Amino acid sequence: MSLRNVIRVQCWSTFSIGRKDWKLYYDNSILVPGPETETIGRIVKKLGVYLSIGVSERDKINSTLYNSNLIFAPTGEIKAVHRKLKPTGSERVVWGDADRGYFPVVSTPWGPLGGLICWENYMPLARVALYQKGVTIYLAPNTNDNPEWQDTMKHIAVEGHCYVINSDVFFTKKSYPENMLATRNEIEKLPEIVCRGGSAIIDPYGHMITKPLWDKSGIIYADLNLNEVISSRMEFDGIGHYSRPDILKLSVKDE
Repeated sequence: MSLRNVIRVQCWSTFSIGRKDWKLYYDNSILVPGPETETIGRIVKKLGVYLSIGVSERDKINSTLYNSNLIFAPTGEIKAVHRKLKPTGSERVVWGDADRGYFPVVSTPWGPLGGLICWENYMPLARVALYQKGVTIYLAPNTNDNPEWQDTMKHIAVEGHCYVINSDVFFTKKSYPENMLATRNEIEKLPEIVCRGGSAIIDPYGHMITKPLWDKSGIIYADLNLNEVISSRMEFDGIGHYSRPDILKLSVKDE
């Protein structure tokens, strides 16, 4: 479970008490690159895999935290750092708006790999910014365990005609650190299962390749036929023959 899911936003009920928990969260947030990413990189290189992982990122200069997703290549190198564009609701007490890393994608043997974090996936123009980069595998790390979110993931798969990796989180009240939080009373109010998960993989036609994984931790596997990405765009290519660039245009600031 990533650091960003350990201390929920319920902790920020008052500034005087919440500041103590925020400082604890700050101390457990990581620099990118930093010692933690070096360790992850060594493991990734040993396994020879691509890895996407969510972190709470601490800036080297300022004291602002960022909700970030990292993508490692099989070489162990960090190939993409995406900071969440707009923290959702009271997340804004914890994290700042992205100041860089808006829409990075990683070149892979299976096409461009990229994604958005949680409710960023509700932002139509942010999705189009990724589609414009030809993303074939779309990553959606999130903490949305409601049925409607599954519909959102299927819609993105159909809209972008890409594979969608809906990476949700399962965690319980016991996942929170013991005897560390100043606002532990807020944690006690939570249900035993705080987030039910619901991770799944969806194909470019909006069909679920794997059923959502509810109420438990686990690993899901799927074989992806990347030829289906191109084939599915014959009738609809949202940034190609169906885009009408003569009347519709998206301008993206991407640094």
